[in-house]
Amino acid sequence: MASAKKLVLLRRTIWRAFRPPLPSFSATRRSYLPSSSLFSIYNYVLEPSSYSSKSFVINPSSSFCSQTPPLNEGSQGPTTVDYRLLLAEDEYHRLANSTIHDLLEKLEEYGDLVDIDGFDVDYGNEVLTLKLGSLGTYVINKQTPNRQIWMSSPVSGPSRFDWDQNSEAWIYRRTKAKLNQVLETELGNLCGMPIKLS
Repeated sequence: MASAKKLVLLRRTIWRAFRPPLPSFSATRRSYLPSSSLFSIYNYVLEPSSYSSKSFVINPSSSFCSQTPPLNEGSQGPTTVDYRLLLAEDEYHRLANSTIHDLLEKLEEYGDLVDIDGFDVDYGNEVLTLKLGSLGTYVINKQTPNRQIWMSSPVSGPSRFDWDQNSEAWIYRRTKAKLNQVLETELGNLCGMPIKLS
């Protein structure tokens, strides 16, 4: 009976120590522990064999970690991907180099057809840069650790393209758009002349 009273007193003491602050009309306060954790304090129980030493045992069902909300259906949450398993490095380099060199040739030909001040195509250190004067600059480069081609566009911003075996093209996962098609659309709109990159 005395140990039950000690348990009740201990629970009250723990509750008082960790209870959320009372609301104030002048300011809103935040609790330092999630509300679910405050109630999990009650899951502490004294170990029956050692009431005198006051050691605690945490109920395995309790948790002090806040729970993350579940992802919505169809959402693309963060995932860990070992890109080395998806595409071997030598195969990645072959595909990426082929794509970038093909883009370089076609963009140089395109530059001869359009009349844009400051049009310049440059390739160095595995980075393809397309300058369109006052219209902006495209930067396309390989990202070997991720097995991706990255593109920075003055129209659509940054994009990361992955190789898709089925369509045999570099695909932006968020929009399912192909690298060549994005460039065709954007350059056609910016420069006023269609370009065929596929």
